[in-house]
Amino acid sequence: MAWDEWEQLKSRAAERQSAGMRLNQLEPGGGAPAPERYGDLRVGQADLARIGRKAFGLYNDLWDKGRRAVPSSESAAGALSRGGFALGGGLRQVATRWDEQMASLREACAHISNHMTVSKKLHAGDDHYVHGLISGIDSLDAGFDERVGAPGRPNPVYGTGGGKEGR
Repeated sequence: MAWDEWEQLKSRAAERQSAGMRLNQLEPGGGAPAPERYGDLRVGQADLARIGRKAFGLYNDLWDKGRRAVPSSESAAGALSRGGFALGGGLRQVATRWDEQMASLREACAHISNHMTVSKKLHAGDDHYVHGLISGIDSLDAGFDERVGAPGRPNPVYGTGGGKEGR
């Protein structure tokens, strides 16, 4: 393929490309506008308890059903190893790794279950704390946000003048 032919193919592809096909960048000046008002995250004790019950049920299912293959896999691994097959060691490693991963999942489910069943009263002061954190983040974010000022101009959030002279 000649260079000119390649360039023609690229230009034809660019002509057919829609704005929705740009995966590596956003249209200049585009993007979603910042919301004027943020919603409140609300959750009730019944919601937390329901999530906790589901996590506890998943924990039990992982214990009862997720380990069914481990004993037979370990038995088969032993038989293969005794028979001189290297596959026995590999199967034992797979069974061990599976059991470790199941233990990790069960631990995560237990953690979720335990934390979701706590009283809503325990978290009553969290809204005020989170609001304070987010307010601080918004103030910091304004100082780093390029959309505050025109491109190529100093960000007005920092004020004017006051260069490094005389320091």
